[in-house]
Amino acid sequence: MKIAVMGAGAVGCYYGGMFARSGHEVCLIGRARHMEAAARRGLSMETSTFDGRVPLSATTGADGVRGAEMVLCCVKSADTASAAAAMAPHLAADTIIVSLQNGIDNPGVLRARLPSEIIPAAVYVAAEMAGDGHVRHHGGGKVVLGDTPNSGRVAALFSGAGIPVGISSDIEGELWTKLIVNCAYNALSAITGLPYAELARQPGVAGVLRNVVDECLAVAGEAGIAPAGDVWQSVERIPRTMPGQISSTAQDLRRGRGTEIDYLNGCIARRGEASGVPTPANHLLCTLVKILESRSS
Repeated sequence: MKIAVMGAGAVGCYYGGMFARSGHEVCLIGRARHMEAAARRGLSMETSTFDGRVPLSATTGADGVRGAEMVLCCVKSADTASAAAAMAPHLAADTIIVSLQNGIDNPGVLRARLPSEIIPAAVYVAAEMAGDGHVRHHGGGKVVLGDTPNSGRVAALFSGAGIPVGISSDIEGELWTKLIVNCAYNALSAITGLPYAELARQPGVAGVLRNVVDECLAVAGEAGIAPAGDVWQSVERIPRTMPGQISSTAQDLRRGRGTEIDYLNGCIARRGEASGVPTPANHLLCTLVKILESRSS
């Protein structure tokens, strides 16, 4: 199958590399310096079981999705609408789009702009770009797909590429659980610069995590949404499964790029304000990250 990755940062490069390793024709679409390096010498993948180069194609243009049967959409939430507009002229009517993104609103943004089948997905992977065209995997990798007409077929493709995968009939709940996990750790990791395991050991952090998560659950409850599974178990698992990982928000700050904080803690703060649910911890974390973001840009 030809598979395109729109927004080939750390997450996109990891999954694109996994599909390329399993024999699929993969085209990465991303930033020039990473794509030039990957196109020239192959994507450098560093995982616990594999360390080498993976041949694939790479480009900076959205026309790289042309001819793809499946597109993994991995752009930042702020770029979803513009990415959909850029892809639209090049997509076949039956192309499947899998949203491997943070936040809860991206599938709806894609559906409003594209005629393709959109499969929402909750993604649990720790990865970073360690250099030009070089992705380093720190742990995790599981993908939970929403239940759509082609999700079974797509799940088989993920599984065949060595990617743990499941299908959920309650993808909204899954996305909320992932959002809450992100709200718990992303901003704190960005503000402190600490990886998850070290962050969790710091005095007072457990109480902050409790406040952040309780606010998220209150906002979800007010909206009539039940996050999937045991949320606290999911939160407490992160320092064990991804001990050396710093958050994507921390990575963005280090590189002087815009973060997704408005779609994480900022999303909870806005929804809380709209529904009358106090969210002081989430509001504070969002504010602090935005201050750091303004200084690093």
